[in-house]
Amino acid sequence: MSRIQADKHVCEGIGMCEAQADAYFQIGDDGLVDVVQDDVGESDRAHVQAAVDSCPVSALRMQS
Repeated sequence: MSRIQADKHVCEGIGMCEAQADAYFQIGDDGLVDVVQDDVGESDRAHVQAAVDSCPVSALRMQS
């Protein structure tokens, strides 16, 4: 299983991650990313990795 990490100091709240994987990411009331579910099962790994990779400021990481 993989885990998602978000760096709120880097996040600019653009929302590409939420648009691609809203079961895992949402933009919170503070305008920054919140990780809704940080454990990623193997069946969602490629989908969530694409959302992580879409972050234009590289605020997201997924580790195995």
